[in-house]
Amino acid sequence: MSRAVILTVLLVGLVVFGTTSPAWAAQLDARINPNADESPFAINYLKTVFIEYPNGGQLFDVLRGNEWTVAGVADSSNPGVQDLMNKLNQKLSDDGSHAKITDLNVAYEFFLKGRNINTSIDYKVLLEGTLSGYVITKDSQRSLVDLGWRGMTVNDEINIDGVEINIPINMLRDQEPEVYAVFAGTEAEQVLHRPIINADFILQQPLTNWHFLFDPTGINVDAGTFGLDESISGFVVSSWTMGESSIREGRQVERVFTAEIDADERYVVRSVQSSDTATLSLIGFGSIDVLDGLEIAGVTPTTPEGYGTTSTGDFPIYIVYGMAGLAAVAGIAFFFVSSRSLKNEKVGQQGIDPSRLVGYQTSASSGGYQTNRGEAQLKDETDYQQTRSVYENTAPQETTTPPPTMANREEAACGCAASAEMGSECDCEMQGSCLCDASCGCAAEICKENAQSMS
Repeated sequence: MSRAVILTVLLVGLVVFGTTSPAWAAQLDARINPNADESPFAINYLKTVFIEYPNGGQLFDVLRGNEWTVAGVADSSNPGVQDLMNKLNQKLSDDGSHAKITDLNVAYEFFLKGRNINTSIDYKVLLEGTLSGYVITKDSQRSLVDLGWRGMTVNDEINIDGVEINIPINMLRDQEPEVYAVFAGTEAEQVLHRPIINADFILQQPLTNWHFLFDPTGINVDAGTFGLDESISGFVVSSWTMGESSIREGRQVERVFTAEIDADERYVVRSVQSSDTATLSLIGFGSIDVLDGLEIAGVTPTTPEGYGTTSTGDFPIYIVYGMAGLAAVAGIAFFFVSSRSLKNEKVGQQGIDPSRLVGYQTSASSGGYQTNRGEAQLKDETDYQQTRSVYENTAPQETTTPPPTMANREEAACGCAASAEMGSECDCEMQGSCLCDASCGCAAEICKENAQSMS
């Protein structure tokens, strides 16, 4: 009865995970205790397949509006689960790991949803179990823990209670034979033959690229008063996380495989898996190392004296505090200098004292129009070259009239000269008469005679 309850809870957990969690391809979560013979782990495998039929056709007629779910749970007493556990252990051994899976529970759910333009199939497999044999050596000072078991992968078919849970196309073979007949022997079959239970990428990503943090809560004297797990009492907890796309870890993107099929119509098949993610916790302070090509962790109960890290790896904590101190000193210095500058800032009139300036007009009148332009200059010659008028570089343009000569003034009394001023030239010689009086200074002979006769 209790086993049935456990399996039911496991299935409900898988359904909840499938509706609330992101579609990671593989998601590993494990806590390893070097002081225990066994430690729990859980790993989820997810994949989504899309069958697209934009032009209709046979698959459109078969899949549109179709919907079904295949789900189930099983434990290590099931022959199919035992076969899966054996194949997983063989893969761990091939990877060089000494760890073994000693207990395993499986929950799976496959959901098909047919639409007007495509059909999606969600594949979800959840494995929960226990690991053993992960401690390589142990003494009073340190333990060496095997971490090379992360690549939990099976490439073969896994049948549990008549349901094949590892090769996606087999589900179509069993549930949608007409669809399988269209894909058989085509490139789509190759795309859909990639296994669901695959965590190779988690193993291929070196632990030195994972984010590392440690939690010293367990070593506090009063930690037990807060309900702390007894397994970590007196220990720190080391954690490694993987899944971030970064320069250090590399760019992680969705793994998408596509195939096109030309049957009665053109069909497209896409298999989509998001990047893997993992969280690995180890009770004690773990330092990553490699032993004969196998990644291991040297574990001590407490943190080595003087050691400090950040999430980016082995980075001395005193450098972090030193950088923070320098930033604080720089901030204080900045505010001090700013404060002094404000106190020394002059208030009021700046520059030349207005009492030393004198104004004068620089504009000129034009007819009856007078502008009001002017400028200021220093009363003395101090710094004259910096304050002199810009108008001094340009000589004023004035029209000058030559002063009248004596002859011009005398010709004003001459009728001939007066006629010339009015535009009708008078030539006394040609007219034979003079219109001038005795004061005329005209050079004409007739004017001279007339002046003499009148004198």
